[in-house]
Amino acid sequence: MKKYTQFYLLFLLLVLCTISHAQDKADLAANNGEKVIAPIVPNNITRTLKQDSNGNIWIAAFDGVFRYDGNSFTNITSEVSSARFFSVLEDRKGNFWLSSVGSGVYYYDGESFRNFTTKDGLASDVVGAIYEDKTGNIWFGTEGGVSRYDGKTFRNFTTKDGLPHNAVATIMEDKTGQFWIGTKAGICLYDGKSFTIFRNEDNMPFYNVRAIIEDKKGKIWLGGEEGLWRYEGRASGSFGNALTKLSNNFVASVYEDKKGNIWTSSQETIDRKWLLSRYDEKSLAAIKPNVTEIPSEREGNKGMLFGILEVDEGSIWLGALDGVYRYDGKTITDFKGKNTEK
Repeated sequence: MKKYTQFYLLFLLLVLCTISHAQDKADLAANNGEKVIAPIVPNNITRTLKQDSNGNIWIAAFDGVFRYDGNSFTNITSEVSSARFFSVLEDRKGNFWLSSVGSGVYYYDGESFRNFTTKDGLASDVVGAIYEDKTGNIWFGTEGGVSRYDGKTFRNFTTKDGLPHNAVATIMEDKTGQFWIGTKAGICLYDGKSFTIFRNEDNMPFYNVRAIIEDKKGKIWLGGEEGLWRYEGRASGSFGNALTKLSNNFVASVYEDKKGNIWTSSQETIDRKWLLSRYDEKSLAAIKPNVTEIPSEREGNKGMLFGILEVDEGSIWLGALDGVYRYDGKTITDFKGKNTEK
């Protein structure tokens, strides 16, 4: 009986090894010599996408900060932090700033990380926006106000200084040197000394502002809960007369591509569907410019869209509720399951 048991175990081990070896050969043959690995891609809420000076694409998501080199993704924060990341910025020196929801800001010089929190002077550890101004200061939009970092210390601005609300979603410096700050309760302008509330044609503030950009022609685009607006006036005086409303949809992101087209990610007010929209550059001066709307609804997903990025080869990358997508001018596709390793 003992000899029979030993023989059976030896036979079983031989069979398992043979099956495993055959399966490995089949996997290699099926993939032309490449071994399939589990895809390392963002699979969670993806808020911000940026392309760095070397052409790599950086992606801030709730499951890490990823770098895409044209072939594969690398989660550069996987061994550093389990934080939910919101935004990423490459500064003029080639260093990276990574903001998070609850863990402050991480500074990455390509080799090591440094974490800045409220203990270091940051206004809040919930940080959504990062911006570098013309002089090299780094600005952070947080849940507790605006923080400006000069390389040594933080200077914070709150409602006590003139902000309409301490929850700050976006910061932008225009060509005149004034800062546009979008908050939950409105937009304000900062000239380096004081804050001025920006109001619409009815002398009312804008609520829940998510995105502010200045296009190549100096026009300011505002997106948020009250739709998409274009401002063609000066950053002072009467604002309402120079404002044009282009959409009633809730706008999460506004982006200008290399040709001057304006892209938005937005949610329809009636059907609640999410859209990727492109406003044609040649018609932007019109009251109703030509717009192409691309629905983002996908099976099993609400289609929610966040950040927008045009990469060097011309495609549009999108941050979504469940990772990263790419629009090639015809279809929106994802990257899941496409990574291989030789």
